[in-house]
Amino acid sequence: MVKNLINSVVLESELIRLEPLSMEHTSDLQAACQDGNLWEIAVTSVPEPENVTAYIQKALDTPDRLAFAVIDESTGKAIGSTSYHDIFPKAKRLEIGYTWYAKRFWRSHVNTTCKKLLLNHAFETLNYLVVGWRTDGNNFRSQVAIERLGAKKDGLIRGNRIRRNGDIADTVMYSMTADEWLEIKDAKF
Repeated sequence: MVKNLINSVVLESELIRLEPLSMEHTSDLQAACQDGNLWEIAVTSVPEPENVTAYIQKALDTPDRLAFAVIDESTGKAIGSTSYHDIFPKAKRLEIGYTWYAKRFWRSHVNTTCKKLLLNHAFETLNYLVVGWRTDGNNFRSQVAIERLGAKKDGLIRGNRIRRNGDIADTVMYSMTADEWLEIKDAKF
């Protein structure tokens, strides 16, 4: 079963800890999404503060999604969330996504640290062969961040999703292979 991949896995660095998302993170995540009114950004899937409980429940109920709370080690508070999703064990492929952080952590060490922890775990512990990402065609900030990690752009899927505001959106797909990870894992992103 996919959920067994991380039922009790905690991934840590000096500054960030990724722990399985739970309802205990509700109040921290309500505060985090209010830092920058993140739910108002059309190209993301950040919940409104009053919908954080439903967001967490959906993450927990989705069979091929393994959600983490992103914990700032200096405060012990959840500052965002990230997930493995679209997990395909037979092909040894998964994606990293549903990632968001309180605005005060944008352009900081947080995203790079989280992605390195997740990539290392996916490739070196789970022995997966491919990690993918997808982002809104207009989310240029995320595209730059994904490319900075060393992921390769696989292409554009046109008109495949609807944003929360009702606009039809394109999706940009990226991936990284286990061999590519070996070449870049020690690089500074």
